[in-house]
Amino acid sequence: MNVGFTYFMPARIIFGWGKLEELGTTRHLPGKRALVVIGASGAMRRQGYLDRVVGLLKGNGVESVVYDKIQPNPVCEHVEEGAGVARKHKCDFVVGLGGGSSIDSAKSIALMAVNPGKYWDYMGGGSGGRKTPGNRALPIVAITTTAGTGTEADPWTVITKTDTNEKIGYGNDSTFPTLSIVDPELMVSVPPKMTAYTGIDAFSHSVETYLATISQPTSDHLALDAISLITSYLPIAVNDGCNVEARTKLAWANTAAGMCESLSCCISHHSMEHAVSAYHPNVPHGAGLAMLSAAYFGWIGRRRPERFGDLATAMGQNVVGLAQEQWPDAFIAALKKLLSDAGLADERLSDYGIKKSELRRLAENSFDVMGKLYAITPVKMTVDDAVTIYENAYCGAQ
Repeated sequence: MNVGFTYFMPARIIFGWGKLEELGTTRHLPGKRALVVIGASGAMRRQGYLDRVVGLLKGNGVESVVYDKIQPNPVCEHVEEGAGVARKHKCDFVVGLGGGSSIDSAKSIALMAVNPGKYWDYMGGGSGGRKTPGNRALPIVAITTTAGTGTEADPWTVITKTDTNEKIGYGNDSTFPTLSIVDPELMVSVPPKMTAYTGIDAFSHSVETYLATISQPTSDHLALDAISLITSYLPIAVNDGCNVEARTKLAWANTAAGMCESLSCCISHHSMEHAVSAYHPNVPHGAGLAMLSAAYFGWIGRRRPERFGDLATAMGQNVVGLAQEQWPDAFIAALKKLLSDAGLADERLSDYGIKKSELRRLAENSFDVMGKLYAITPVKMTVDDAVTIYENAYCGAQ
């Protein structure tokens, strides 16, 4: 645990089954004209969620404009286009409705609606311009329909620059949501495979923030709680998406993991996955994390095992009597069981068209673009180390 830390998590969160209805009565909406950002798949329309949100906003005195081009791995072109729509219609806040891609995009759109230039001008890694935005983002309302990214409880937004294959996380104090609604009822419609992917994303956030060199007491507590809940309830939700208890527990675990990202931070596991899905946008983020996880955490654990006892215990493993060096093995065994129970054990990088010959390029990209996360990883890593982890993941080894 880091002995010095800052606690700042300003998002107002309305949590619980059926809580979407409070959108129509809450006094905490930050404006009168909203840009509602949704994905291009049409799921928010098919499920009726978009109509519900627009209707509730209207009942609360808010007019809406819809931007519906967001991809599963969102891109800066749509951020800039969406920001233009917000300016054209004089929107005074932005609503992200859907999974992490829609909410992340809403945050970035809110930032660019009030700042000049290109989105990449403000990125701090890779080819980013490293500028500081002169204006605070428009207020953001997050309405999550998946239990994965935790973006409703953190300032982070992850966007890809397609022409350079750079996928970077960004955020500042103004990109925290002003208001977030976490209604597990909206998550019942998520298919089993996507439930598994998003659950592993939240799991990874929890483990990584617990291992990060900047972890702190509150993030540690929330991370272990989320790990325990995901271990218990993700397989249930994958097999029975209508299970109210499982959906509710996972929704909280996801939000708790998002808080962890505000108070601590993810480590280089995420840097390595971002490189994968930057070059191969067909890879769902959670799938990439899952395929790298055993190799990555096994490599870390062999070198810094001391926190893995807590992680294994949170997953239901009994580590009493085990030497510290054995704790990572107990954790990896529980991780592999979770992946199996969630239906992800057989996925491989090669399934998505990734070739072994490109693994060094991915490793180099992960350092060039998201190198800041390597700085808070508990083990000092080199590009060669990252290549080794990619190679172990590629062949399914720990």
